[in-house]
Amino acid sequence: MSVMVELNNITKKYGTITALNDVSLKIPRGEVFTLMGPNGSGKTTFLKILACIEKPTKGEVYLDGELVGDRNVPKLRLKSTMVFQKTVLFNTTVSNNIAYGLKLRGFSKRAINERVGNVLKLVKLEGYEKRAAKKLSGGEQQRVSLARALALRTELLLLDEPTANLDQRNTSIIEAAISQIRQETNTTIVLATHNIFQVKILSEKVALVNNGKIIHAGKTHKILNDSKKLADFARIENIFSGVSHITKDGTSIIDVEDNTKIEAAIRRSGKISVFIRPEDIILSKTQLESSARNVFEGKIVEILDLGPTVKLRIDAGKQFVVQITKRSFIEMQLSLSSKIFVAFKASSVQTID
Repeated sequence: MSVMVELNNITKKYGTITALNDVSLKIPRGEVFTLMGPNGSGKTTFLKILACIEKPTKGEVYLDGELVGDRNVPKLRLKSTMVFQKTVLFNTTVSNNIAYGLKLRGFSKRAINERVGNVLKLVKLEGYEKRAAKKLSGGEQQRVSLARALALRTELLLLDEPTANLDQRNTSIIEAAISQIRQETNTTIVLATHNIFQVKILSEKVALVNNGKIIHAGKTHKILNDSKKLADFARIENIFSGVSHITKDGTSIIDVEDNTKIEAAIRRSGKISVFIRPEDIILSKTQLESSARNVFEGKIVEILDLGPTVKLRIDAGKQFVVQITKRSFIEMQLSLSSKIFVAFKASSVQTID
């Protein structure tokens, strides 16, 4: 398999700040490679260097076997496209936003219309062609941004937190589109994310990044199987390790210590690591009567305002990170130290290995 991306001893500095520190890496063509790490770890800088938006302070970058230099940057930029975490759209229609890059590349009107139609189907926005892009919801705007990138059909697709702070519906649509591109094309995809579930279903290899360095890298299942390594990386949330026992009902009870037991819709015994997505956890001021097998009482110890959504850290013996809408947060009148119940179904508990 040929190498699409090769970094040799890459360092990137912004004044006195070192964003990347002596990074070396090879990514084969057609592979989905994921970068995981806390904010400020160097993931976005990594992607910008691959997109030829940023120039490394030191080291060599090869794209498709060609050394990136001042003379060939314009040509090599055409091999990649990047979707940023913060969506930036033109103040025009959805169709015009997606067509923009194709027009710059000299595509015919017929070819543009065909590609726009195809990618709108892929991101579930059929019929949105004439809508004003900036009047769409945040999730829909991110889907337009992804469609704009996919329409170019570049050899290298760079995705910077493409589903950060989105609701489950928009997240699922974007994940499905990435998965389909992965299956149907030979596109090399480099993805920066904090979402373990996303890593598990989409990528073949993963690198844990911190302080501008790759701390661990390897096949996804091996990296995700080491909960101690994962726990060192901020915002990789709701990972629990313990001993599992199969119940007579066919589920499993996992003792994760601190007087906390989690029920999962799996049949596993022995040592196990699991996680629960923050958006899969339900909050209530009173104990719920529902089908949720896992209910814990705790209090709010941290609040993070993310605009349309709010992340809460709940201390319930173990700490759970929960994501809810800003509207729900306001309606429930939540604040630091509020007593709260967290609940999630056994089917929401995902195994890491």
